Amino acid sequence: MSQDDLQAELERLRRENAALKQGASRGVSIKVSEKGGVSVYGLGRFPITLYQEQWLKLLELSSQIRDFIEANKGQLKKKD
Repeated sequence: MSQDDLQAELERLRRENAALKQGASRGVSIKVSEKGGVSVYGLGRFPITLYQEQWLKLLELSSQIRDFIEANKGQLKKKD
């Protein structure tokens, strides 16, 4: 490869990397999975997918989860 080809490839990779970084900061999104589950994207590296009854059960526990987090704040870590 010539120096110009290498420079062009480097610029292409930089643009691609910037686009991927921007896509990662879009926030949280929700989609229906292939198998009919509810997938939440943007919380981590992989989506969280549960069936609707599982989400509903989890949502019913939301106040207990909040209480648990508050009670165990000293032991829990935050991801920045």
